[in-house]
Amino acid sequence: MDQLSDPELWRFAVIPVVAAFIGWITNWMAIQLTFYPLEFKGIRPVFGWQGIIPSKAEKMAMISVDSTISKISTVQEVFEQMDPQMLAEHIVENFLLHAEDYVDDIMLEEHATLWENLPETVKTMVYARVRKGAPKLIEELLEDIGGKIEDLLDIKDMVTHRLVADKQLLNRIFLECGAEEFRFITNSGFAFGFTFGLIQMAFWYFYPAAWVLPLFGFLVGWATNWIALNIIFRPLNPVGIGPVKIQGLFLKRQPEVAAAFCNIVTHEVLTLGHIVNSMLNGPYSARTHALIRKHVKPMVDETAGITKPLTQLALGPKGFAELKQKVGDKAIDISADSFTNPMFNDERAAIVEKTMTERMAAMSSADFQNLLRPCFQEDEIKLIIIGGVLGALAGFAQFVFVF
Repeated sequence: MDQLSDPELWRFAVIPVVAAFIGWITNWMAIQLTFYPLEFKGIRPVFGWQGIIPSKAEKMAMISVDSTISKISTVQEVFEQMDPQMLAEHIVENFLLHAEDYVDDIMLEEHATLWENLPETVKTMVYARVRKGAPKLIEELLEDIGGKIEDLLDIKDMVTHRLVADKQLLNRIFLECGAEEFRFITNSGFAFGFTFGLIQMAFWYFYPAAWVLPLFGFLVGWATNWIALNIIFRPLNPVGIGPVKIQGLFLKRQPEVAAAFCNIVTHEVLTLGHIVNSMLNGPYSARTHALIRKHVKPMVDETAGITKPLTQLALGPKGFAELKQKVGDKAIDISADSFTNPMFNDERAAIVEKTMTERMAAMSSADFQNLLRPCFQEDEIKLIIIGGVLGALAGFAQFVFVF
């Protein structure tokens, strides 16, 4: 009983407990520093911190495209899975709801006097001609886009811009796909830290030098993180040890992770709305605009034929060319507005999601690990050093205040 009340015994007993806490807190902090804060906090360039993933958002987004998205689908396949015929019907439906308004907007803005003085019967004929010609025009336009989609859309640029603009979404991709692994890293720090603490306690018993506790604190802060990462990603492929098969924790969850990743990507990154926006405003937007105008011009010529003599007289060659340009601009705006409906976007995304999930679940382990591994590899040495320094400080505090 007297031994249990011996202060020296309790001091020794505290060593593995403190080591367990060091292991847990350094692993937890390593994860927090990987993802937060989203923007730099402090005084640049040295005094402060930005989460490793947000600070290298562009690079991480490109890695995400190269290591996963580009391996499980192409732009052409994504477009075809979204069903161009269904897209055409959707655009037509939206266009026909506002056809008269679109015609009025263009004519009143460019040639108000002419349009206001046209008889209502002529305006009605123009509306009817536009309504009749729109479905065929839109169908042919989408067919043309489908054949040239690779030249109209830079998928890496689209995904990169989306994730750089929304760092929280970039974080979510990693956090949701690796939720189990991040939880394991944090919790395992306690167990590994306690184990190292027992070794530390024995060492301290035989050699109670001032440097022992800080050194072991550094080792605990470093080793718990290193061991956890290796358990997550190694071995790469299943290894049989008797009746038991061992594989990296993340790699064992490939089907589950594939489902989580593809759900986020198809519903929030590779959405129809973002694809159209990138085609209209991305690096190849000039090609898309030219394609739209190429299909619009014949309909303008045909529709203007109703009032050809009057139109040519009132507008002149230059005015008529400007009208075609304005109609082309309006068609581009309509193309962008047609895919802002979240429900329609989700319906198209669900179709693409199924195919991408199946393909990602079938990826090799070597390719699959590249989804999560880069977020640890980026500046990993910084996290290890920070963990080690925090562990050393905790060990020093333990030496000063306990021993």
